[in-house]
Amino acid sequence: MVKIRLTRMGSHKRPFYRVIVADSRERRDGRFLDILGSYNPMTEPSDIKIDIEKAKKWLGCGAQPTDIAKKLLEKAGLQLQTA
Repeated sequence: MVKIRLTRMGSHKRPFYRVIVADSRERRDGRFLDILGSYNPMTEPSDIKIDIEKAKKWLGCGAQPTDIAKKLLEKAGLQLQTA
């Protein structure tokens, strides 16, 4: 199963995250298929940069976002289907 999730980057106590597409069996910081954008919670307000077109493509292919990734995609302006 393909997931849209976060991978941690940055130094000690200064994290930022990449929003990635990866196989659900891979490690959190392991191999990934594509980078959709980034999320920096250390700035005020939080900095969210996501390529909406790539995200739509992967969601159309069946990728499932995690709860946090879903919230970030919605804040970036992507309308997700609620079931």
